[in-house]
Amino acid sequence: MLLHSKSTAALFWSTNVSVLGTPLARLLDEGNFVLLQQDGADETVLWQSFDYPTDTVLPNMVRKTGPDHAVRSWKSSNDPATGDCYYVLDPRGSPELILYRGRATKLWRSGPWNGIAWSGIPEATVVIDGSDTTFVWGLRNPDMIARFYLDPTGTLNRAVWQDKVGRWNLIAYYPKEQCDYYGNCGPNGNCDPYRVAGDFPCTCLPGDGSGGCVRKRTGNLSCGGDGFVKLENAKVPDTTMARLNVDMDLDVCGEECLKNCSCTAYASSNLASGVGCVTLYGDLVDTRVFAGDGQDLYVRVDATELAIFDVNDIFDATGNFSLGNKLGQGGFGSVYKGVLFDGQEIAVKRLSQTSRQGIEEFKNEVRLVSKLQHKNLARLFGCCIHGDEKMLVYEYLQNRSLDFFIFDKTQGLQLDWPRRFEIIIGIARGLLYLHQDSRLKIIHRDLKASNVLLDAAMNPKISDFGLARLFGEDQTEANTNRVVGTYGYMSPEYAMGGLYSTKSDAFSFGVLTLEILSGRRSNQCHQESPSISLIAHVWELWKEGRAMDIVDSSTLGGSDSTDQVMTRCVQIGLLCVQESPVDRPTMSDVVFMLGNATTLPSPKKPAFILQGKYDDMDTIATGSSAIPSTNRVTLSTLVPR
Repeated sequence: MLLHSKSTAALFWSTNVSVLGTPLARLLDEGNFVLLQQDGADETVLWQSFDYPTDTVLPNMVRKTGPDHAVRSWKSSNDPATGDCYYVLDPRGSPELILYRGRATKLWRSGPWNGIAWSGIPEATVVIDGSDTTFVWGLRNPDMIARFYLDPTGTLNRAVWQDKVGRWNLIAYYPKEQCDYYGNCGPNGNCDPYRVAGDFPCTCLPGDGSGGCVRKRTGNLSCGGDGFVKLENAKVPDTTMARLNVDMDLDVCGEECLKNCSCTAYASSNLASGVGCVTLYGDLVDTRVFAGDGQDLYVRVDATELAIFDVNDIFDATGNFSLGNKLGQGGFGSVYKGVLFDGQEIAVKRLSQTSRQGIEEFKNEVRLVSKLQHKNLARLFGCCIHGDEKMLVYEYLQNRSLDFFIFDKTQGLQLDWPRRFEIIIGIARGLLYLHQDSRLKIIHRDLKASNVLLDAAMNPKISDFGLARLFGEDQTEANTNRVVGTYGYMSPEYAMGGLYSTKSDAFSFGVLTLEILSGRRSNQCHQESPSISLIAHVWELWKEGRAMDIVDSSTLGGSDSTDQVMTRCVQIGLLCVQESPVDRPTMSDVVFMLGNATTLPSPKKPAFILQGKYDDMDTIATGSSAIPSTNRVTLSTLVPR
């Protein structure tokens, strides 16, 4: 190509191909500019523009691997010199397109080829022929004029020509959202753009996220207790350092990955045939969720992260549920201490076999609840199902449940007022997390003193989610025909009508607060009036201006300032047990009231039931059945050993 002026002709561009005779140049319909050598009726391609792309890729343009076949941006929109951005087809591991800025900075990645498509890249095909890998982009409508082009900002654009208006129409571009950018959530992070608006899109992949998405390392060198959690509609992590086996099916792939303690995940490399395995090692980088274009990714997790435990591991951990490991027993069954193979101490609750909850429903709910992490929640590691028996696996806490201390004069001396106040605040914060701050909205439904465990530092941890119910994002209340819970803690609308909400938990919190202050059980007969409940007794004292009379001064004696805080807690407790759920504060309100010296509203008449009417019942059943139900999943006593 020559650039002519008035007096000279300067060489502007050349194919650098030497030929004998007179070659023929031709611009083909698909946009390929070719240099041909004719020999009679035969034509030989000497050079073609499709082998030397600039910033544009056209349909049916075969792309090869390697830097010589990279698509490179212009330096600027007005300067066609080579810019800083380029993308290439990387054949290492499982083939994928990678967009770079400079030599080493990855901007975007297509996701590996899975035998059908790339994640989020339509109408593209990979051909693997021996050691050669090529990429072809086609169109379902051959009459459409389209192009891919890389602009100087590092954006890969897909446009079609609109003949009526005489211009290109942009129909897609990459990266187009935060989760598209390479490694947006860091190593072992998962980017989910479909989370609730305003939420941070990054979460940790299954495993220990407490240290910032660091893979949890098992203490067992054989890693034999590990397993996998399936992530659906996922973008498979960067496969640059992955291993590819095109002849291995997915089941064998998982077995082989499990044998290698360094293998952190695996996936199918060919969804079309069902045969093909890609295994990943080390940190998992650049994973995200798609609405429907992703594939299944199996992420390795430690046994305590797996949520579903093998029954043999539970038998080994608890010594076949030996009496020496028994911690306590309640209406639901028994609790046993155990130690997993990696040294993790656990508490195993063997649930009643009369539960009506289905196996899959039970497992799904456990998987969801096991993801909750808060310092005031006892962590639920998972569950175990053996025949008709269901078991919950919790973290083990050194101290007993709260009821052991507050209802015993001697043991109660270990909990002075500052400690009790911190326990009240901790329980409130734990409930607030369940109701509002966690990704899942959960109603506990069985908050009581025996379901609050204390760790070595006497910090409270709410436990026993066996009766908990998940709420939708916009759901405010629900109804059940089968009421289960503990008498004395249930709100009237739940006990008598089966209606429960966050205000039901607020009621239980109010009862528990009054128990912590008084050292008396909610359903314990009062010596001056055997037919009156604790709530009714406190209400009478409050009306008479004698709120501090409910406090055992021998246990919680203090200064005037302490008495003021105690009185404030009594008032908050009464606000929570008001008869109408509309009048009760939310747990967000409660946390604020506990932490600030603002003026509190006067409590209205609380809901209480005369004690003598139901003194032989642990629970009340209403709705379709007139037969009282038993307390299905509650814990009465914990005795650590």
